Amino acid sequence: MIDLLKGKKIGVLMGGLSAEREVSMTSGGAVADALRDAGYDVAAIVLDGPGVVDEIRKAAPDVVFIALHGRFGEDGTIQGLLEIMGIPYTGSGVIGSALAMDKSVTKKILKAHGIPTAEFITVWKDEYNPKTDYTARIGCPLVVKPSTLGSTIGMSFVHDPNEMRTAMELAFSHDEEVVVERFIEGREITAGILGGLKLPLVEIKPAGGVYDYNAKYMSHYTEYVCPAAVDPKTELMIQDIALEVFRALQGYGVGRVDFRLDRGKNPYVLEMNTIPGMTGTSLLPKAAARAGIDFTSLCETILISALERNAR
Repeated sequence: MIDLLKGKKIGVLMGGLSAEREVSMTSGGAVADALRDAGYDVAAIVLDGPGVVDEIRKAAPDVVFIALHGRFGEDGTIQGLLEIMGIPYTGSGVIGSALAMDKSVTKKILKAHGIPTAEFITVWKDEYNPKTDYTARIGCPLVVKPSTLGSTIGMSFVHDPNEMRTAMELAFSHDEEVVVERFIEGREITAGILGGLKLPLVEIKPAGGVYDYNAKYMSHYTEYVCPAAVDPKTELMIQDIALEVFRALQGYGVGRVDFRLDRGKNPYVLEMNTIPGMTGTSLLPKAAARAGIDFTSLCETILISALERNAR
């Protein structure tokens, strides 16, 4: 048990109202179980709607571990609520959470900072014209995804212009704004950040070639390679870019930056996750374990960062 956390009531906030609720419950459950097993006083707080304020007050936590994913969890809203309530919480603050949650805003910030990201356009639902040939503007194949949703929910790969309308309609069923992005042929690499520590890279190798929701959470055939089999120069370049992204988007405490690495070893940033998953197949715990940080220690380190920020 860490001295700084001794005697603290730890609230683990999970559930939520987004399409990623199930994943959040798994993440939150894993965190709560690990902390309880280590002897901490833990209260699981399940976010189901407006009653969350009463639930938080009832639990009376000294610090909150946010294990929410998606809207009302990663977008700065719950962070703002906890700020108002005066409760320290894990992860990025209001602004950093809001910036990273919005893929469109993220990519615009990356572009402004000269950070490599795939060519893209954003489309609002009320401006969408099914007759527009987006493939003519940025080529094919494309990735179409809701701007403010995670876990690849609502995402489609477009290999032919005739697939575009279906992909757009699916994305718009989840969000008012959609990102249409050039698909980068190559490898899927992710870089975790824990405080100022750059964690070992993880390469994701889905059996079907596509790292979608099923490959993330339901497939036993997705292979995770940690450390990723890249040369030291490329590894350092990706880690440095990840840290640059973390700073540009005002990340704090913990984060994970996802990349595509093309065949010429050029990395392109996809997005940053301010609340990385903590499930059995999640990437951040894999990278931390490779760095010698077990799951409980990972949770403790994330909690300590929340208390340190609050003290400042």
